[in-house]
Amino acid sequence: MEVQSDVYGILLVTAIIAVFILILSHKLARTDPMAQPKGLLLAVLMGVQKVNADVEYNVGKKTAKIFTPYILTISVYIFLSNIISLFGISSPTANLSVTLTLAIITWVMQQIASFKYSGAKAWFHSFIEPIPVMLPMNIMGKFSSIISMSMRLFGNILCGGIMMSLVYTGCQSLSNAIVGLFGASSSPFNFMAPILSPVLHAYFDLFSGFIQTLVFVTLTMVFVGVEVPEEVKKS
Repeated sequence: MEVQSDVYGILLVTAIIAVFILILSHKLARTDPMAQPKGLLLAVLMGVQKVNADVEYNVGKKTAKIFTPYILTISVYIFLSNIISLFGISSPTANLSVTLTLAIITWVMQQIASFKYSGAKAWFHSFIEPIPVMLPMNIMGKFSSIISMSMRLFGNILCGGIMMSLVYTGCQSLSNAIVGLFGASSSPFNFMAPILSPVLHAYFDLFSGFIQTLVFVTLTMVFVGVEVPEEVKKS
C-alpha cells in the first residue's frame, strides 16, 4: 500500500515539536526558578502567557487550566504544518484529512463543554428549538462548524501551494525565454525563481500560514467559550 507524502510531513512536524519540547524541558530543569528567564525560555514564556490570557478571556480561568494546553498544541502544530512547505515538504494542512481531524477534535470539545454546563437534556432539546420543525436546520447548524473550519484551513493552505507551483512554473518559462534571447533552447536552471519567489513565499507561506493558524485557534476558543456560562468565566 502506497503511503501518502503528507504522512511524512505529519511525522516530521510531530518530531520537530517533540524535540522542541525535550529541549525546552531540559532548559526548564536546569533554570534557576528565582532567576529572570532569557533567550528561548523567555520567548516561550511570553508566548504561553499571551495564549493563556486569550484563553482565559474566552472560557474563564477555571476552564483555561485544561483548555490552554490544547490551544498551545494546535497553535504550534498548525503553524509549523502551514510553513513547512518553505522547505519543499508537503504541508500536512493541505490535506483535508488533517484539517478535518483537527476540526472534529474542536467540535467534540465544544460539545463536551455544552454537556458539562448545560446538561444532556438541554443539548438534545437544542435540536428542536425554537420549534420542532427546525430539527433538520439545527442538525446542519450543529455540525456546520466542522465543515467550515476544516475547509477554510485546507482551502487556504492548498491554494497557497498551488499558487507557488504556478509561480515556479512561470519563473521557469521566464528563465527559458531569457536564455532564448541568447540562442539557447532552454535554461537548465530556474534562475528567476530565487529572484521572484521570496516575497511570494513570505505572503503565501509565512503571513497566510500565521493568519490561518490565528483564525482556526480563535474560532476554537470562541466556539468553546460560547458554551461556558458567564458566571463560570468570571469565577
